[in-house]
Amino acid sequence: MYPIRKDFLPLSRPTIGEEEIREVVETLRSGWITTGPKVAAFEERFRRYLDMPHAVAVSSGTAALHVALLGAGVGPGDEVITSSMTFAATANAIVLAGARPVLVDCERITLNIDVAGVNRALTKKTKAIMPVHFAGQPCAMDEIMEIARRRHLLVIEDAAHALGAEYKGRKIGAVGDATIYSFHPIKSITTGEGGMVVLRDGDWADRMRLARFHGIRTSAWERQAGGKSPLYAVELPGLKYTMMDIQAAIGIHQVAKLDDFIARRSMLAQRYRKKFKSIDGVKLLGDVPYAHKHAWHLLVAELDSDRLDIGRDELLELLRASNIGAGVHFPALHMQPYYQKAFGYRPGDFPRAERAAERIFSLPLFPAMTETDVDDVAATVGALVTEHRRF
Repeated sequence: MYPIRKDFLPLSRPTIGEEEIREVVETLRSGWITTGPKVAAFEERFRRYLDMPHAVAVSSGTAALHVALLGAGVGPGDEVITSSMTFAATANAIVLAGARPVLVDCERITLNIDVAGVNRALTKKTKAIMPVHFAGQPCAMDEIMEIARRRHLLVIEDAAHALGAEYKGRKIGAVGDATIYSFHPIKSITTGEGGMVVLRDGDWADRMRLARFHGIRTSAWERQAGGKSPLYAVELPGLKYTMMDIQAAIGIHQVAKLDDFIARRSMLAQRYRKKFKSIDGVKLLGDVPYAHKHAWHLLVAELDSDRLDIGRDELLELLRASNIGAGVHFPALHMQPYYQKAFGYRPGDFPRAERAAERIFSLPLFPAMTETDVDDVAATVGALVTEHRRF
């Protein structure tokens, strides 16, 4: 019989302190709660953390992907290469920009994008490559950047998992042409909802700022409280993707805590690794072979379902019955109905992504977890696997 926790352990929980609460209250009392000085302050702190010239805050990571593509001039007739092992937002944003998402397989051990697959997917229509740093571990960026420079392509990194990660001593965000982040509550830092694009190109950043606010150059804050003219001009048919000061008030303090959050996540992840070495039938994702710093956004395990009389989905139900939350990151995109219907993807196109999608699951990992929580998860998974082993 497997152990059952007394209280439910969620997959993730944001770490919000008194500093964030005070900043939000101050914002509420200020009389200005939408896009204004707090967003500007958050952008500046975020930009400084990554040591990048420009940071553009938006309403979500999906919005960040969309405005980055629009600002890059990606549109109808273009192709953008990305991984099938990612959340739908990555490819959805490409479609919404009017381009074609060209999916490729993932690596077997890390689930990062397969560089050989990127090479094979190149065509005359390729405009950009969008690597996804899966679970917080950086992709093989030297190889990806070499392909891009040789073919005069843009590299827009989906780093929704990888804030604080490093590749060969460089922070993710300082490698590609543009990098996007998400601040959903499951991520390393949060603003409730929100996203950011960081980049070097000032003209590209300016186009994104126009796209995020109706194609208008001056914000409502600048026109109402910042001394600029109340008149405005619409320069392009933009969107409404702005972040609110209420959100940025949280983010200002979350950035300051990021490195501590990652250190805590890393310690918990190493404890997981030690515990799971003795669990036969489940293994955690492996490391990339080059120097890196893992952001540990997700703790992803793979079930050896060939040796068990239950599958991944049944295991998740048993974990929930044991008061342990878990998730699936991700179903393979090429197996999703829309992408099969719209772009002709079929089962068998990307076998490594398909195999992973049937077997992987994410276990609780967040800074407020205790070592005992990790031990509970490992003990429960171990007991379940033992109970359902075929041989």
